[in-house]
Formats: sequence, C-alpha cells, structure tokens
Amino acid sequence: MKPALSEREGFAAFVLRMRSLGMTDQRLMTAFEATSRMAFVSGNLGTLAYGDRMLPIECGEFMEGLDLQARLIKALDLEPAHRVLEIGTGTGFTAAIMARLAGRVLSIERYRTLVELAQQRHQTLKIENIFIKHADGKLGLTHDGPFDRIVVWAAFESMPRQFVELLSSNGVMIAPIGPVDGKQVVSRLSKIGSRFEREDMMPARFLPLLDGVATAL
Repeated sequence: MKPALSEREGFAAFVLRMRSLGMTDQRLMTAFEATSRMAFVSGNLGTLAYGDRMLPIECGEFMEGLDLQARLIKALDLEPAHRVLEIGTGTGFTAAIMARLAGRVLSIERYRTLVELAQQRHQTLKIENIFIKHADGKLGLTHDGPFDRIVVWAAFESMPRQFVELLSSNGVMIAPIGPVDGKQVVSRLSKIGSRFEREDMMPARFLPLLDGVATAL
C-alpha cells in the first residue's frame, strides 16, 4: 500500500504535473498554494485531494479533478479587476481560487446544502469577495451582470447563446458543450459584439446543467 501523501507533497506533485503542461503562471500557483484543497474534501478522501480524478462530494455531486480545474481557471486569464460568474459552486474550492485572482466572484449553486458548506469554508479562510446564491444557473442572473468572465462546471447541450448578454465587451466564458451521452468539449467563448467566437480546448465528460434548484437538499 502506498503511504498517504501529505498536503505539501500533494501540492508539489500537482505543480510538477502543471509544469509538464507548460503551466507556470506564478499568480495561479500562489493562489492554489494559499488554498488548502484538503479543507474542501471530505475527511477520508483528503489524501486524494491533489490528484487528477473526480471526487464525490455532498448531495450526490462530484468535484472535478484538480488538473482540470487548474486548466479551466488558467484559460479564464483572470485579472484583479474582473467580475466573475461561476455556475456550479460545488465545494467552493474553485470560487476560492478565483477570488484570489479576481475582484469579485458570484457563484451559483442549485443545492442549498452545498451553498451553506461553501460559505462556511470561505468564512474560515477569511475570503470576503465571494458571493454565493442558491439559484438556477441556467437562468444566468442577468440583473447581476455584466461579468468579465464566466465559468460553468456542467455541460450545455448546445452553444449557450443566452449568456452573451451577461458578458461585458471582450468577456470570456469557459463551458463544456455537448450531449450527456455523446461527445463533449470544453470551449472558450469570447464575446465579439453580440456573438460568441468559439475556441475548443479539450474533450471532456461533465454532468449536464440541470434546470431549477434542488428542493430537498
């Protein structure tokens, strides 16, 4: 049996994997180093926190692998003044990373339990520029925009054109696109005028973006 990795060892292994992909952004790595991923993972899964695999979380949901999270956040090219919309709060880990890189993060989650747990974690870390809403991410929350960046942790069946109006001029949206049982791809959508310019980044497998909010959890 392999010995459990300490947080320091897990983070070091993650950094080496990122370097092998050419990802050496110091601001990004500093944000990850300052945010204990183990604090966002259930106790017995803590030793897997810095791995590149999905992990189960509360409400029957999943947390994406760390490498994929890092690649998508890197693709956002966040700057200190940016307003960010995240759809799919999950554990709150990616919101915490982005809050260290951007000016303000609004995160939308359909499960109230996940909202409350994420808020508790952010309070413990004393991160104050994250705002989490229990809401339907498909609706987009037009009145809270515009946003400089949008990231979605669930797949759209087709191009999410309804989000064009939520982005500021030259804004960027990162989202998986494709059917649940077919080919999906993570796309970087840049707002040009009143339309998206699409750049496909990598194949992916995400759960679908569901309608509404959860009533029982």
